[in-house]
Amino acid sequence: MKTPAPLLCACLLAVASSFPAAGFASEPVAATASAQVAPDLQAAIAGSWRTPANVQRDEYRHPAQTLSFFGLQPTQTVVEITPGGGWYSEILAPYLRDGGKYVAAVVDPAALPAGGGRDYQQRGRDGLAKKFADAPAQYDRAVEVAYDPAAPVLGVPGSADLVLTFRNVHNWRANGQAEGMFKAFYTVLKPGGTLGVVEHRAKADVPADDKSGYVGQAQMIAMAEAAGFTLQDSSEINANPADTKDYPGGVWTLPPSNKHDATDAAKYKAIGESDRMTLRFVKK
Repeated sequence: MKTPAPLLCACLLAVASSFPAAGFASEPVAATASAQVAPDLQAAIAGSWRTPANVQRDEYRHPAQTLSFFGLQPTQTVVEITPGGGWYSEILAPYLRDGGKYVAAVVDPAALPAGGGRDYQQRGRDGLAKKFADAPAQYDRAVEVAYDPAAPVLGVPGSADLVLTFRNVHNWRANGQAEGMFKAFYTVLKPGGTLGVVEHRAKADVPADDKSGYVGQAQMIAMAEAAGFTLQDSSEINANPADTKDYPGGVWTLPPSNKHDATDAAKYKAIGESDRMTLRFVKK
């Protein structure tokens, strides 16, 4: 991995704020644990190759604390589900390059019907491939797995130590794919392996066809448990009590999507990104 600039600090970082977010009384939120951020992970996060716009979002996504909470280690095989533009790829692939394995699980456009998002998924896949090809020092050992969302296979059964998904579950619920995805997570993980989930958190349960982009925390836990997982811990690392979750445009009203009138820019910037649950499950 490319050597980053010297770090100012590789000390113990607080995993999350200690206050509960308003409106969560109906949600099962465990006490937040603390975790030490390893210097090599902090070095990957501080890497000069990271896109400046992505670095600016660290204050909302808390990558050091989040990945430490999920138990990330440099020797693991890690599968990230639909990494999009590669926000977390910029951290995970270099971090795992020498001793582990980073797998980007992307939707196979050929598995989709014409007009069913095929072009969108192809553009995303091409963009991620270009990102990897343009920076071999960081991404030359990254692996891509293309999956059919209607019948997902994410790798050899029992081959992964850690599966990560960031803000994807609302889409799978809306498309009737959540059950199959969670089963695929369980299958690809080794016994004792970890599933880490970050998702926009609703105030309470929401219908599967809800258009807000939020999911109830109890619903999330139930989906994972139905696939065979056990909830190991939850954290408030990515909580945001300022998120009222009642916007006409759903979660996309907030940064970074900012789908709102220009006159409301200051209002939504002050709120910041969404309130998110952070859950760690284990395959027994």
